[in-house]
Amino acid sequence: MAVSGARSEPRRRLAARAAVAAAVVLTLALIVAGPFGWRLDAPAYDLLSTIAPPAPADDIVVVAIDEPSFAELGRQWPWPRGLHGQLITALRAAGARVVGLDIVFAEASSAEGDQALADALGPDVVLGADLTVIETPHATQTIRVDPLPAFLARGATTGLVAVTLDRDGVLRRVRSVEDSFAGAVAAASGASSGPSPERALMRFRGGPRTYRTISYYQALDPGTFLPPEALRGAVVVVGLSTQTAADASAGGTDAFATPYTSRTGRLTSGVEIQATLVDALRSRDLVTPAPWWAEFLALAVAGAAGLGLAGGGRVSWRSVAGAAALVAGMIAACWLALQHAGFWLPPAAPSLAVLLVVGAEAALDYGRERRARREIARAFEQYLAPEVVKRLVRDPTALKLGGDRRTLSILFCDVRGFTELAERMKGDPERLTLLINRLLGPLSEAVLAEGGTIDKYIGDCVMAFWNAPLDAPDHAERAVAAGLRMLDAVERLNAELNAEAGPGVAPLEFAVGVGVNTGDCVVGNLGSDRRFDYTAVGDAVNLASRLEGASKLYGVRMLVADDTAAHLSTPLIELDRIAVKGRRDGAPIHTALPGAEVWEEQAAFLEAYRARRWDDAEQALAAVRAAEPRLALYAGVMAARIAGYRAAPPPDDWNGVFAATVK
Repeated sequence: MAVSGARSEPRRRLAARAAVAAAVVLTLALIVAGPFGWRLDAPAYDLLSTIAPPAPADDIVVVAIDEPSFAELGRQWPWPRGLHGQLITALRAAGARVVGLDIVFAEASSAEGDQALADALGPDVVLGADLTVIETPHATQTIRVDPLPAFLARGATTGLVAVTLDRDGVLRRVRSVEDSFAGAVAAASGASSGPSPERALMRFRGGPRTYRTISYYQALDPGTFLPPEALRGAVVVVGLSTQTAADASAGGTDAFATPYTSRTGRLTSGVEIQATLVDALRSRDLVTPAPWWAEFLALAVAGAAGLGLAGGGRVSWRSVAGAAALVAGMIAACWLALQHAGFWLPPAAPSLAVLLVVGAEAALDYGRERRARREIARAFEQYLAPEVVKRLVRDPTALKLGGDRRTLSILFCDVRGFTELAERMKGDPERLTLLINRLLGPLSEAVLAEGGTIDKYIGDCVMAFWNAPLDAPDHAERAVAAGLRMLDAVERLNAELNAEAGPGVAPLEFAVGVGVNTGDCVVGNLGSDRRFDYTAVGDAVNLASRLEGASKLYGVRMLVADDTAAHLSTPLIELDRIAVKGRRDGAPIHTALPGAEVWEEQAAFLEAYRARRWDDAEQALAAVRAAEPRLALYAGVMAARIAGYRAAPPPDDWNGVFAATVK
């Protein structure tokens, strides 16, 4: 069952990730299909369609009805139609192939002026037509407004000059009508343009004044104002192009925002729009939008790609870099399709799908990591001091996985007489468990209070160490201080138990032994692939355990190894030289008795003892017992040992080392 649960966890995680990706794709699909989808696609088209645009045709010339022409001619608009007739005649004489007038001559003017214009018209001239919308309470009626029949009778053709703006007021699309003004001009120039594709998009060649532009007054007298052959074979488009409405904020009746407006902040005149359309229709350089199903397919593929980039639910910098590269690749592919195939697949929604899926996975990953950190923190708080846990959470790299050789201070604390206590309480195991927990609680708190790591609980024994997983330069000081805290905690607990026992009830008291050693160990996550512990192993650990067991031989509650004592700023009381079980070499052992004043007496005892001056040793030992009652049991142990040596003297090479047999 455990294996099945372990296998189902990745499946549940994959299902959750897939659900998130599907939700992102569905949300974006609804946005794209909704009334605000253009807000994603339009800016993307404006940006990509203005990168490396095609060059404008050399033979298309715009004749601008502009401010210089108003100044030179000294006339107000509308100008006499005879003047337009003169323009047509002058352009034709200069070699213009087609003349398109982006002007609607729908109403009669003076008979003389209308006749002069009619006389100049011919099959090489295209006149503008427009649509007028009449709204009534009952209906909306669209009426086409054509030039006067007299103008069309001279062979001139006509076409609608109306354009279609997107929702944001930007001109991007081509009106799909057969009789457009630009289509008529293109046809008159010899191109078989035909109607534009449905929903076709325009590719602008640039911002305002991209096409070769001359002023109206210059075109009236090209021999004077223009270089020779400047209009030979040209397709000329005539229309209003003033600078007063060139600013997008100013608006204008015949000026429009284009994809370049977001870059330049300027509008493009209607006559330049018509010139662009003529150029696009002649070259068939129109952009076909992708069908709706292709957009949704691209969105789904992008969502799946983002799911794959999440890396199994573990988002890394590689996932972010991959997402950025994929988005850049999609944008580049859409630009290449636009540039070379005239096909427009909006990249905004698929790019957002990749980024949102990876971002959502990153958020879920972050949430899982946060939960894992909290769980780790809660778990480590059982073994480490809270400030150490906080440091590990802030910097997990401080916890090195695997084995690491370090110098540690190790502490063992064991309950004395636990076997007898368990035998006495075998009929009440619940109370025994409660008592042991009451003891282990304060013992553990003593370790954590000194920033130590609780390695493990071995029945009624606590093992702890310092200087791992985080550095603690004063690890020896902390270990000894924790041992003293433990001894104080046991005394407080015994007082509580005595108070709880009440009169006439035999008190229950705990006694513990503490051993502390400092040395090189291997510390880290040790164990098997299926189960491991953060623990320390090595000879230094074994010695600490032996010292804890040997503490009862000397009648003291704590034994400290000489290697630990060497790291302390305050001296300890040396008790003996001992070779614990499993070790040949002997080393001094010490105990910590806060407030003790027995240094001289103890030093005199050890000197006489190791020199085999048994009488002097016994006299010094009596002084130790008198000066420090807490060493009374120790004094008794050593007095008995001296008596044994009197009866059976140690060998000649004896150096004062006692071989302990207790584990």
